[in-house]
Amino acid sequence: MAAKVKPIPDGFHTVTPYLIVDGAKKVTDFMQQALGAKHDHEPTLRPDGTIMHATLKIGDSMVMVSDASEHAKAMPVMLYLYVPNVDAAYQLALKAGATSIMEPADQFYGDRSGGVKDPAGNSWFFGTHIEDVAPAELKKRAAEAFKKQKAA
Repeated sequence: MAAKVKPIPDGFHTVTPYLIVDGAKKVTDFMQQALGAKHDHEPTLRPDGTIMHATLKIGDSMVMVSDASEHAKAMPVMLYLYVPNVDAAYQLALKAGATSIMEPADQFYGDRSGGVKDPAGNSWFFGTHIEDVAPAELKKRAAEAFKKQKAA
């Protein structure tokens, strides 16, 4: 009889992002350089050398990455990472080859955030929580922010 295993493996959460990209090696290199990601184990390669499956840990979360195939097409995603210092994370990502989407700035919802695009076109937004905002205040601030966007 087989040993009983956990339905969610150690180190994983209920939801795990899985990035299907063109150029998985470039994306995993970017994740390591910019985000401090660590491979959970050696990537599984296809016979042509492309990455069939890689699992990397960023902070306390796992992210899976694969090169696109005829069965799984590449599709960009947007991920939001909480970090201790959004400005430092943003600069490190730029140094690792990302392009800027939005420079870090304090946001109405209580985070300081900024975003970049990786070599495969995925968006990585970094956030540092700087203020707890009550629901009524959040609603008021959101309305003000949308008014400013329309006026711009």
